[in-house]
Amino acid sequence: MVFPVDRQSSCSRAEARQAIAPRQQRPFGCTISVSAAACAAKLIRQRIWVGEKNMADINQVVQAAVDAAIREGGEIGVQVAAYLKGELVVDVWGGLADETTGQAVNADTLFPVFSVTKAVTATALHMQAERGLIDYDEPISHYWPEFAAKGKDKATVRDALTHRTGIPLMPAGVTPEQMCNWDWMIDQLAKMEPVFEPGNTSAYHSYTFGWIIAECVRRTDPKRRPFGAFVQEEICQPLGIENLFIGIPNDAEPGIAKLTNMPAPAAGTPAPGALRMGAIPAQVGVIQQVFGRPDVRRACIPGAGGIMNARSEARFFAMLANGGQLGGVRMLSEARVRSFSTPRSNPGEIDQVLARALNLGISGFHLGGESPPAPPVIGNNPHTISHPGAGGSIGWADPDARLAVGICHNRMFDAQTPQDNPLQPIGDAIRRALGLSN
Repeated sequence: MVFPVDRQSSCSRAEARQAIAPRQQRPFGCTISVSAAACAAKLIRQRIWVGEKNMADINQVVQAAVDAAIREGGEIGVQVAAYLKGELVVDVWGGLADETTGQAVNADTLFPVFSVTKAVTATALHMQAERGLIDYDEPISHYWPEFAAKGKDKATVRDALTHRTGIPLMPAGVTPEQMCNWDWMIDQLAKMEPVFEPGNTSAYHSYTFGWIIAECVRRTDPKRRPFGAFVQEEICQPLGIENLFIGIPNDAEPGIAKLTNMPAPAAGTPAPGALRMGAIPAQVGVIQQVFGRPDVRRACIPGAGGIMNARSEARFFAMLANGGQLGGVRMLSEARVRSFSTPRSNPGEIDQVLARALNLGISGFHLGGESPPAPPVIGNNPHTISHPGAGGSIGWADPDARLAVGICHNRMFDAQTPQDNPLQPIGDAIRRALGLSN
């Protein structure tokens, strides 16, 4: 199939060719605009959809978008990888891993991805369900008896996956050291009194999601492995994922990018509500001073502590995009993965922690589509499953296109509109270069 030339393009063919040229062949000081990257994608489609796709050309389109995000969008360091139909088709990066030292991002740089971790944690639970070890409709206390305390006895596994157990808050006064202590956190959550009746109210479990889900996995694991070991042995090793950690090994630390914290809110910005502050208390906030600590990096924090690179993130999501299997290894049934795109009940409900409606499914993933609005970088397909992380990192799987994408970066932001999100053009560039619709 050959795509026709777009005669109404907003940039010249020369500009588009410049956007896809290797950086060393561009004029000195040349910057590539987002519009030029889009035009480049149109030019590339004329070249790649004849026989076998040209991965180098695809990568040049996405590289142009990454460069634009850094030069025009304020990004510091970015990695992007994508799989299509089980094959790696995008693998690009740019910028600085540490702007204080000038260390450059490379293919192996690791990034904290915060709540992207929840997708991995939820998948571990779904694997236990696939094996008949977990029933979504059973109370959590069926697997973790202590969790029944103080009125949580009816909270189900499905309630946890949909952020409705009623315990979105971290333990009062929690410190980074305590957050790193698995047994302490599990004990505290089991003793906690819900702030909402379980099963009824959406209250995003920013951190607590991870321990609730992961403890169910641990308690149903015949080997009773630490959750981080379960992820490595049951997900990463079978799929050939080399750089995805929930608790890093010692030798990984030198390769981790340094976060640049979100700027202080502008004067007059309303303060976060009490529930949001309680879900992520300031002393364990999503900042370099906490998540750059050696003990936090090594701890298993299954709702927000993942550290990975884009290749590994995308390979994980490729298994989901490919119907639960990758490279001849089946992790989940295709029917189960398809069920992940089912919206949770009462989808327009305003979440009590984040103060907005969330496009969440029944299985722990965010969904694509526009009602409620999904992160725009993932596109408009309502079957897409994803998980964004604090500060902008994101991964997603489009099971219809069999597309999986991982985007990692180190500049924390909180975009309120698609126009404010410097990663949005990267998602658009991937789809355009591959001839996919938004």
